[in-house]
Amino acid sequence: MADPQHWLITGASSGIGRLAAERLQQQGHRLTVICRSQQRADQTLGWLTGESRLLLADLADLDQVQAIGQALRQRDDDLDGLLLNAGLQYAGYRQVRWSAQGLELTIAVNHLAHQRLVMDLLPLLLRSAAPRLVITASEVHNPASGGGRVGRPAGLGDLSGLKKHSEMVNGERPFDADKAYKDSKLCNLLMGRHLALLHPQLPVICWSPGLVIPRGRDGFFRNSRQANPIGQALFEVVARDLLRLTEHPQRAAELLERLVLDPAMPLGFSYWSNTLLGPGRHRFQRAETSAEAADEGKAGQLWQVSDQILTECQ
Repeated sequence: MADPQHWLITGASSGIGRLAAERLQQQGHRLTVICRSQQRADQTLGWLTGESRLLLADLADLDQVQAIGQALRQRDDDLDGLLLNAGLQYAGYRQVRWSAQGLELTIAVNHLAHQRLVMDLLPLLLRSAAPRLVITASEVHNPASGGGRVGRPAGLGDLSGLKKHSEMVNGERPFDADKAYKDSKLCNLLMGRHLALLHPQLPVICWSPGLVIPRGRDGFFRNSRQANPIGQALFEVVARDLLRLTEHPQRAAELLERLVLDPAMPLGFSYWSNTLLGPGRHRFQRAETSAEAADEGKAGQLWQVSDQILTECQ
């Protein structure tokens, strides 16, 4: 077994994040898990063991996220890795939702909260002998991918909407929750690319698990089930059970565990995709991002605009 490490994880209270976290813990690694509510915390305490612990912070409230970062810095605890896995989407809803600071909820949770954590915890992470940053993105960031071709494509434009705290990052209207999610995943990749440019000795690993639809009411599509229960149920049956286009949650968790622990992962930025080859068949491999996600100039611009927003929200 590898030497025990300390990882901070978002999005580990359910889905592939929880399955991967459980696997890491079984191998002796210490986890700090961020939960958004006491209900989620109570569920997580059922499997969290040993020296692992949880902290309460709703990623939709940047004040709470900043408080977590400050508390961890004050503890001056060793940190070997950040696993930024939390992701929110509420496709099917026509009305925009806002965070505690008046930001569109998808971009606030999926991107800005994670940049806040990275900015606050990077000094602790870089002290590690083998630091690593893993970010759960999605193939839908790429308009040429299967999921990216459905609906309005990802695209950040000149970031005018983000600068103005509008409902869409590129300033377009009307609001589209599905595009907001795609844009947030594009932001994840651009943030990772910029961090790798700033710190080339840091492995920054972004990945797409493929389409994962677990059975049950919880998980990634819970908001979509509320907005359109019949349509979502039909989509799940067709995609998962009839066409077999989905990846099994346990398999996706195994892939995530590999990205976290594999010592052969390259330094700098890399993107890995669990590509669908055919019904029930996937290939996990290093892949190219979309052209926009590879734009280093846009990556730097996004980081600066996001930094300014985070500073304003302090």
